[in-house]
Amino acid sequence: MLNKPNYALLSVSDKTGIVEFARGLHDLGIKLLSTGGTAKAIKEAGIPVTEVSEFTGSPEIFDGRVKTLHPKVHGGILNIRDNDAHQKTAKEMDIKNIDIVAVNLYPFEKVAGNPSSTLEEIIENIDIGGPAMVRSAAKNHAYVTIVVHPHDYKKILQEIKEQGSTSIETRRVLAAKAYSHTALYDTVISNYLGRKFQLRFREEFTVGGRLIQTMRYGENPHQDSAFYKEPLMSETGVCYAQQQHGKELSFNNIVDLNSAEELLKEFKRPACVIIKHNNPCGVAEADTLSEAYDKALACDPVSAFGGIFGLNREVDEDVAKKIAEIFVEVAAAPSFSEKAVEILSKKPSIRIMIMEEIDGRSSEYDVKKVTGGYLLQDRDLHSFDDFKSLPCPTKRKPTDEELQSLEFAWKVAKHVKSNAIVYVKGSAAIGVGAGQMSRIDSTKIAYMKAEQAFGKDAVKGAVMSSDAFFPFRDNIDAAAAYGITAIVSPGGSVRDEEVIQAANEHNIAMIFTGIRHFRH
Repeated sequence: MLNKPNYALLSVSDKTGIVEFARGLHDLGIKLLSTGGTAKAIKEAGIPVTEVSEFTGSPEIFDGRVKTLHPKVHGGILNIRDNDAHQKTAKEMDIKNIDIVAVNLYPFEKVAGNPSSTLEEIIENIDIGGPAMVRSAAKNHAYVTIVVHPHDYKKILQEIKEQGSTSIETRRVLAAKAYSHTALYDTVISNYLGRKFQLRFREEFTVGGRLIQTMRYGENPHQDSAFYKEPLMSETGVCYAQQQHGKELSFNNIVDLNSAEELLKEFKRPACVIIKHNNPCGVAEADTLSEAYDKALACDPVSAFGGIFGLNREVDEDVAKKIAEIFVEVAAAPSFSEKAVEILSKKPSIRIMIMEEIDGRSSEYDVKKVTGGYLLQDRDLHSFDDFKSLPCPTKRKPTDEELQSLEFAWKVAKHVKSNAIVYVKGSAAIGVGAGQMSRIDSTKIAYMKAEQAFGKDAVKGAVMSSDAFFPFRDNIDAAAAYGITAIVSPGGSVRDEEVIQAANEHNIAMIFTGIRHFRH
């Protein structure tokens, strides 16, 4: 067990609980050191505190850029207490032991996230002395207690009061937290400057997040899981969702909820998206949310059971009554009327999620974890300013009505696992073939789904979208047999001429986008 702490250095940007912590330390007979605004707050509370500049005998210089970078600070933190040589040097240089360090860092994230901040202001909020003290104290955690989170103040005071010092177990945990704190801080700065200075795919890349919640379990009950939010993310996303009712979200709920919101971002009119196992099993756009809901559910009512329902307008009483008729895991929308909440809250299993309005897209990377590493890529945010201008290599050109349906189908196919085939009538999906190893199987499954939901001639007069080119004409022949009248795909196959010939033989109009939307 260590001796009772000598000095505590408190220098925090987030001053939550710092006065109470300082008072508790003072009452335990620990001398306080501090800087700037933290020292002012402690003094105003009537608690004795020594300014670091007085402690070191060196004034703050360069507008406060240098204040704690001093041997009396870092020597007081870093010296090994039971090393005779270290203690001899400390005595010769009049270095006092600093046994507790409470530091959190300049609010870089807050300033950088403010659109009105200048680059100069943002740079000035890169902390130098703070991370140095945190890392020094964490390195010497065998003797020094480092605390970066206000919620740990109480535990530290309690241990010192009961035991005379903190336990080695506590100091180890706090040291690990401290390095996470500085690592995330540097990650935020690195990624911000990388974007600002357009440094793409640099030699070193770090991923950082802040804990939102621990999950009941991961994809399966034997897997532990937690949910983290990426700092400085400006785009609306599932991280910002607020739960209004229902049991805790699961890992799979969050994955599916993210898919629902990403697909909803494609639409401006009232829309409903139903996600099951990370694939849309119902998507529709309409003049009213109620109509969009009806059409989305009609696509695959069997698969919709236990699905994630995403809507891009306020859910009113009418839509809430419809949602309440079936088992729904999550209902997510920008808002719910008071009556809608009352109706849905009668179902204890459903989660009601408030999702922010869609307000633009971010150019952040898409990051995929593989064993031992990460894959980074640009997000697939491609869209067409004028879908009507895309090339049509077939003899028959699509009608205006077909073009509208083709554009809708293309947006949906972008969010379906490859190989993806989507059949659409109007602005509603009627059949989805997802995640098959061969495209012809997806083509057949999409037809089967449509036939199950709407009957034998369901696909007659519908349009078809494929996320990638057709390797053979068999998909076109099958589509023709089902009654498809127009198709959109990227093109680019070595057999494009064969595919176009098949479309011409069946009088099918075909659009080539030149853009592939594989989704693995």
